Formats: sequence, structure tokens, C-alpha cells
Amino acid sequence: MISRRRMVMATGALAGTAALWGRSSMAAADVQSRRIDLVNLHTGERLEIEYFRDGAYLTEPLAAVDVLLRDFRNEQRHAMDPKLMDYLVDVAAQVGAPPAYSVISGYRSPETNERLHERSSGVSQHSLHMQGRAIDVRMAGVSCADLAARAQDLKRGGVGYYRESNFVHLDTGAFRTWRG
Repeated sequence: MISRRRMVMATGALAGTAALWGRSSMAAADVQSRRIDLVNLHTGERLEIEYFRDGAYLTEPLAAVDVLLRDFRNEQRHAMDPKLMDYLVDVAAQVGAPPAYSVISGYRSPETNERLHERSSGVSQHSLHMQGRAIDVRMAGVSCADLAARAQDLKRGGVGYYRESNFVHLDTGAFRTWRG
């Protein structure tokens, strides 16, 4: 027979375990709708869309994200990881701001990435940008240092803070951090 005390302790342990899973994973499961606002700084294009509704990603809005985040140097497109949009929304929630980002770089074709890698040691030869799993952003009214710190608090994906260039790199790879 389980005593009342043991039942209360077990319930507390379960609640503690749920808290360890983090707000973002719990929040993602409870969300009915997700919206994002992106501006491509190279093309001037803007997209303000709902990309997730009633437990499912929406195909047409995500296709529009792929267009906006294309490699602007050669117009090549690649499917962007929808979890990257979730990551951006969750980081915005961490800083207490609407998910509205200025985009420096989304998808990069292998050719573009190779050219950039040759010119800068800050560009990874195996960048997740080439897989549609990375984005370089900034947010109006939020310092990039704060944006990077709040992304690090989520402890998921890559977070690179590029102070001199004034942007934050976010990706859906393994959790790691760096400064560029």
C-alpha cells in the first residue's frame, strides 16, 4: 500500500522531471499556432506567416520560407528545417519579443559556402546552412549578445555570436556555442 506521503513525493518527482524537459519542448507540444516574421536583408523581401497550426506544419508557408531564405547569390533553394523556425520562435519568447527577425543568411549552396569558406575562417566547410538547418539573424530592439545568451539558455542547437558582424547564428544541430 502506498502512503499519502509517498504519493505526494512521487507526484513532486514527476513534476520536477517535467520541468527538466524544459519549457520549449513542453511549449511546442501545447502550441496550436506558430507565426514568424522574417526580412531578408539582401533582397528586402518580407514574410509574415503562420507556419504551424493544429499540430502540423503548413506546406505552403514553409515553401515560402524556402524562397525567402534561398541562396540570394545564385537563387538556389533548399527545404529549410521547420524545427529551425520553432527555434527562432522559442528564442524570441525567451527574450520577450515577437518572433520578428532580420536574416543575414539562410540556405547556402555548396558553391557559395565554398567561396565564403575560402575567404573566411569563420565559415565552416561543412556548414549546416547547406542543409537548410542554419540561419544568421538579428532582432530589432534586442542586442545580439542578449539574443545569443537567451538561445544558449534553451540548450539546443548551435549558437554562434558574431559581435563584430552584429548577428547570431542559430542551427538545429547538436548544442554547442562559439564566438566569431
